[in-house]
Amino acid sequence: METITKGSENGKLQLTNGEKVIRKKNVGGWRSAKLLLANQALATLSFFGVGVNLVLFLTRVLRQDNATAANNVSMWTGTVYLCSLFGAFLSDSYLGRYAACALSQLVLLLGLVLLSISSGLMLLHPKGCGDGKLECNPNTTLGIVIFYVAIYLVALGYGGHQPTVATFGADQFKEEEKDFKSAFFCYFYFSLNVGSLFSNTILVYFEDKGQWSLGFGLATASAVVGLVVFLVGFRGYKYVQPSGNPIPRVAQVFCSTIRKWNVSLKEGEALYEVQGSESAIKGSRKIMHTDEFRCLDKAAIMTERDRCGDPANGWRLCSVTQVEEAKCIIRMLPIWVCTIIYSVVFTQMASLFVEQGAVMHSYISGFHIPAASMSVFDICSVLLCTGIYRKILVPIAEKLSGNVNGLTELQRMGVGLIIGMLAMVVAGLTEVERLRRIVPGERVSTLSIFWQVPQYVLVGASEVFMYVGQLEFFNEQAPDGIKSFGSSLCMASMSLGNFVSSLLVSFVMKVTDGPGWIPEDLNEGHMEKFYFLIAGLCALDFFFYVLCAKRYNKCSQVGETAENVSKISYPEEVVMMDRV
Repeated sequence: METITKGSENGKLQLTNGEKVIRKKNVGGWRSAKLLLANQALATLSFFGVGVNLVLFLTRVLRQDNATAANNVSMWTGTVYLCSLFGAFLSDSYLGRYAACALSQLVLLLGLVLLSISSGLMLLHPKGCGDGKLECNPNTTLGIVIFYVAIYLVALGYGGHQPTVATFGADQFKEEEKDFKSAFFCYFYFSLNVGSLFSNTILVYFEDKGQWSLGFGLATASAVVGLVVFLVGFRGYKYVQPSGNPIPRVAQVFCSTIRKWNVSLKEGEALYEVQGSESAIKGSRKIMHTDEFRCLDKAAIMTERDRCGDPANGWRLCSVTQVEEAKCIIRMLPIWVCTIIYSVVFTQMASLFVEQGAVMHSYISGFHIPAASMSVFDICSVLLCTGIYRKILVPIAEKLSGNVNGLTELQRMGVGLIIGMLAMVVAGLTEVERLRRIVPGERVSTLSIFWQVPQYVLVGASEVFMYVGQLEFFNEQAPDGIKSFGSSLCMASMSLGNFVSSLLVSFVMKVTDGPGWIPEDLNEGHMEKFYFLIAGLCALDFFFYVLCAKRYNKCSQVGETAENVSKISYPEEVVMMDRV
């Protein structure tokens, strides 16, 4: 294989946009992307085979109370998506997308194998326990330790896989194929939900019946098949080279700015940028100068010391592209912070929605419907709304707005936040009705579990707008050298959402009177108030989101249209050293 630039089709070395990729003829495109979509579905199936019923495993097998189990699930899920930052770092800096994806899937598989073995041999005694009727024997400390090691290996593996496979899929298309990239991210989230559909139906049924080992075994088998599918496409993928550690690059900008705090750009002088079509950041296009955060421009001001004899030192002099990379990160952070509260909404499906459903009437003609399987309505909502959005809303919005993708990414995220808020209001109203239909002396309300359908459907609809919009937005706005980091911001938002949810549960349990809003016996609590609290936080968050979205300015790289190109020079007398 040869090193060529993205967009080249003839296998020769070209420098059209500065982003080096390793590519042969007839690689990339939808053929490779489809393999990655299949891999995403299978990896998700294996992950949710563990995660979708984890709260019930903790309460039934490890005998934890509802609040503790909900907190542990939130902490674990948060760790999953926090690990996405680590996976993105390895992908962008050292391993590249392909190697990072493969390594993450091996860690995921190791965790699933360990979980299957440990649960079967150490935790599930007597056989068939954990079905809600037959209690399990007290667990040994060793068994519990191995269980937690296993599920956190699953967290590390799946967390590292998600942002890298999303970015790797986008890499298969040329920069000018933005409509294909947009479609890929839409189908990426579609594939994620196809995988979780099987987990939330078949695997949930087996696990709810106490057949936990079978459920975990099928999840492991799915991970094996997914890894094989991923490896099969080795020769057909398009590979983007890692760009080196971004942490020193960003640190150099701030260090150089502080050193030159009293330096000003003189009249007629220009900011420093390297010569040629490539930037100083390996494998990245140049980024056009912007007037935001002008104080950071000091890092690119050339002093006499920089000009006369002193070697170009990254801790003293940075290129415009390096400065703008730091600016891009700063600009994205407020938008990212505003997505965290939405992730608090999303995480309720894996914890409080399940606990709520477990105390509702869940039988149809004698057939028991597991509470965790209700999330199938969320999945079906995502699948249906994805099709409606792509085939109906996008063409209509395109005619009205002129945007080929319909609504902009920021607009979609705002719509998702509003729908998520409505989902919490509906969940709270359902809980009010559930409490009204309690029979004295009975744990389970007479209210049908199907009253939960609207809240699941609304959450699913909000995901299509919020999470798909996030994936597109952060991947598009992240500079070439940190593309996986951009995708990981979406996962990190989910992570912090889970941690915030856990903190909120702990907070309300401490400050509320009596048994609290979310006690062991939900019939004595007021979980509807917790849902309404989240809805109120969403409304407040939406206000700040609109302010941030209105002030956001796009990061423009060479080859893209930008209005603000200013004060950049290419001095021949200064040679940029390889410092990244």
